[in-house]
Amino acid sequence: MTVKLFIGNLSFKATEADLQELFSQAGEVVSTRVVTDRETGRPRGFGFVELSSKEEADTAIQKYHNYNLLGRVITVNEARPRDSSGSSGGGRERNNYNGGGYRNSGY
Repeated sequence: MTVKLFIGNLSFKATEADLQELFSQAGEVVSTRVVTDRETGRPRGFGFVELSSKEEADTAIQKYHNYNLLGRVITVNEARPRDSSGSSGGGRERNNYNGGGYRNSGY
């Protein structure tokens, strides 16, 4: 069973190859992904690494949480599943809010 790890506070210079190289020292890397902004294509400062087993993921967390990668101290945690409700998790939905200059506000 594969385990996906969340890698936070990544340097904007970090590449998927950098993650592959580092995390392969903890186990078999199934996939890597550096998340980029949809509009600009620039890195957003976090990514994901998928390892082939729970034991390898635990080793990677222990070994690389608070590790200095390319000048930034990264955080490494087991990734949480996406919220299946479709919500991005932040704030009110614009369609339901009737104040502050939003749609349907009456201004």
